[in-house]
Amino acid sequence: MTTIEELAAEVAELRRRVDASESVLGIHALKARYGELLDGRFSAEGVVGDSELQRIADEAATLFSVDGVWDGGPGLGRATGRPAIAARLRASTLSFSRHLFVKPRIEVDGDRARGRWDLLCPCRRPDGTSYWMCGFEDDEYARTEGTWLHRSMRLTTLFMAPVAEGWTRILA
Repeated sequence: MTTIEELAAEVAELRRRVDASESVLGIHALKARYGELLDGRFSAEGVVGDSELQRIADEAATLFSVDGVWDGGPGLGRATGRPAIAARLRASTLSFSRHLFVKPRIEVDGDRARGRWDLLCPCRRPDGTSYWMCGFEDDEYARTEGTWLHRSMRLTTLFMAPVAEGWTRILA
């Protein structure tokens, strides 16, 4: 017969596992919203208007902790803190992007977590040249008041391959 202590230990373990599973789902939602906002900076005509761009950049910055770090690597720079992250995201180097985050590897430890996401991103520069960008993002997360936020995000670009014909017709 199972003892009360054994049942209590089993319930505690189940609670830990449920919390870890819900945390992974919360981090997936966080990353999806981040990608959605980054791509929302562009319309079929190019970069959205200034007020919409500011709204999007400000919202994207709220997905980071107050002292969060956005690190785009040598080519894109680094920003620390929400105001600096929002300013960096308003200064887009592209006229189109579509961030495809795949193969998440997430490790949760209480209110902290780490993750790596592979990234494939068709993108276009303002001069009209189109590229496939491939890399990965290493993230650190913190749960603050029940909500998962980026503590840091670091992009490593593996390659940018030009696309001969390019993304000449953006439909949406």
